[in-house]
Amino acid sequence: MTVPFLDLRRQYHAIAKELDDAIRDVMESGQFILGRNVTALEHELAAYCEVPHGVAVASGTDALRLALEAFDIGPGGEVITTPFTFVATAEMISQAGATPVFADIDPATFNLDPADVARRITPRTKAIIVVHLYGHPADMDPIMALARQHGLRVIEDAAQAIGAEYRGRRVGGIGDVGCFSFFPTKNLGGAGDGGFVTTPDAGVAERIGMLRQHGSRRKYFHETMGWSSRLDEIQAAILRVKLRYLDGWTEARRAHAAEYQRRLSELPIGLPEERPDCRAVYHLFTIRASRRDALQKYLQGAGVPTMVHYPIPLHRQPLYRDVAATGLGESERASAEVLSLPLFPELESAEREEVIAALTRFFAESA
Repeated sequence: MTVPFLDLRRQYHAIAKELDDAIRDVMESGQFILGRNVTALEHELAAYCEVPHGVAVASGTDALRLALEAFDIGPGGEVITTPFTFVATAEMISQAGATPVFADIDPATFNLDPADVARRITPRTKAIIVVHLYGHPADMDPIMALARQHGLRVIEDAAQAIGAEYRGRRVGGIGDVGCFSFFPTKNLGGAGDGGFVTTPDAGVAERIGMLRQHGSRRKYFHETMGWSSRLDEIQAAILRVKLRYLDGWTEARRAHAAEYQRRLSELPIGLPEERPDCRAVYHLFTIRASRRDALQKYLQGAGVPTMVHYPIPLHRQPLYRDVAATGLGESERASAEVLSLPLFPELESAEREEVIAALTRFFAESA
């Protein structure tokens, strides 16, 4: 048996009629840009994230860029973030003209270490971008306290963590803005690119709404430089259908993760840690292994595909070779050890058995 790392066709087949009907309704309406589905999704998703305001944009990457622009963060400024994430997080800092400053991670959750963030703050620091990696919330209270102390903005990169909770609050509603991605592989994924910004501030929401539409609040009247970053009406219709199923999919992810935790606990690997004051949504189930590359090769041969998220920390990427970066040992160790196992809501029991059996065999044969 070959186990899929992810199979989006299963999700589609389970709700095909609803999705097809939603797409057909859009096609018959003849309205494809900023229509009623986008407006409805903005209200529904903001409510889901327990935040007053939401703005739909073209991608999760755009969400980050527009958030930085909304706070006038640009040349001369510094933004502290993690080097252990997808490149888009830091890339948008650079594209805004600001300088990314990398702080190390907590080895238990792979998220920003607030103590190291504190050490990196300078008079040029304008914001902190936290990443709720793999679907586990970052430790937000000390980060928010630092931000208040130093007058900084906090941007939550929640691309992998929709619905995750930190001390009873949903991510995306704790900082100044939350940025989400609807890339197809995400827990709430579209049929293409898409993104979303949440904020408690009506003025910030209005500004981001203007920036996504060529700097315009009303047609043919342009107040500032903007972008074309609008979520398609078809994507919004698809996401509205999927949003109704998201909690059930999250529970399935959590159940699969709990099974992995229970059945793999005796093996010499590091299992994901879920803080008792958090509720993770397991976008990925990522283990740590000292012989990661050998384990990955063995699992591939056994029909169990895996992925490394992420093999090179950002401060080691050619893109950031000129950015000063020291004291990031935990990020470097994580990049050498992490391995993501197959986990998605429709992953079948027999497939989970294959994953567990293959891991168990590797360590038995290596003993």
